Amino acid sequence: MEHTPSQPQSYLWGIDLGGTKIECAVLSSEGFDCVVRERIATERDKGYQHILQQIKRLVERCAKLVGHYPHSIGFGTPGTLDPITAVMKNCNSTVLNDQPLDRDLSQLLGVEVVIANDANCFALAETKMGIVPQVAPQAETVFGIIMGTGVGAGVVVNGKVLHGCHGIAGEWGHNVLEPDGVACYCGKKGCVETVLSGPGLEAYHARLTHHAFEPKPTSDGACEVHHLTLPEIVAQARAGTPAAKHTLTRLVNQFGLAVAPIINVLDPDVIVIGGGVGNIDELYQGAEAAILPHLFNPRLATKIVKPALGDSAGVFGAAMLVANHAGGE
Repeated sequence: MEHTPSQPQSYLWGIDLGGTKIECAVLSSEGFDCVVRERIATERDKGYQHILQQIKRLVERCAKLVGHYPHSIGFGTPGTLDPITAVMKNCNSTVLNDQPLDRDLSQLLGVEVVIANDANCFALAETKMGIVPQVAPQAETVFGIIMGTGVGAGVVVNGKVLHGCHGIAGEWGHNVLEPDGVACYCGKKGCVETVLSGPGLEAYHARLTHHAFEPKPTSDGACEVHHLTLPEIVAQARAGTPAAKHTLTRLVNQFGLAVAPIINVLDPDVIVIGGGVGNIDELYQGAEAAILPHLFNPRLATKIVKPALGDSAGVFGAAMLVANHAGGE
């Protein structure tokens, strides 16, 4: 089916391309009110072409709901479009790697396509319509961190995403933090991601306590092995368990060591921390003391805050890409 784009200037379209779901949001360009928000399963196990068709189905569904077909769509992706090779790289949805995703989507959908890493979309959304306008409305530079299953980040300067020469601006998660540390999937050892991600923290605690599993009673009275999760570690730390307290203290200290060079280089007004690890209050309570010993300044003025948009940040940030792109909606 061919479409004639008829979208007026009043809408911004964004799609968050995740490993399990694809989500589309249509925002009003004034006030950024969400007009339509829909999702569909990614079904990435069925391959790249199937993902493209799922995106097409979702766009057509949303176009019917909003009454207009878009001129352009912003996409938040689990990787990066290499500006030199023009194909995707570093995607944990590996079927996207080495594919010219923007070109294929543009041809399939008949629209202009703007692509950015999902962490960049997170940072952009929190800058434009999230926590940043609340805590630092005049902010020039924002560093948006996602610390969850993995660790990533995005940089926004003067309201625009910083992509970089290689398309990897903000890839803080793969700076080496512990040179003799745990092997990372990227091929290096001791990356920030291996230290500060949820699984990295759980694995450290398991090594610290000399066992990776703890017994947990089941409903029938039997006993199964149970991996201590990050929320359980945090709860134990707050209850005074020494090993859990040590794991949490290490998290805060290593966060300070990892983020201080970012502040030394970018000097951001705000650092926003999303993801499951970003929910740990102790991270914010101890951040200043952990950062200052490594900072080239006697005081810390950068605001370190939780996000305001929750899981909406990715898809809203994708829509913001359109607003920031020349010729956008």
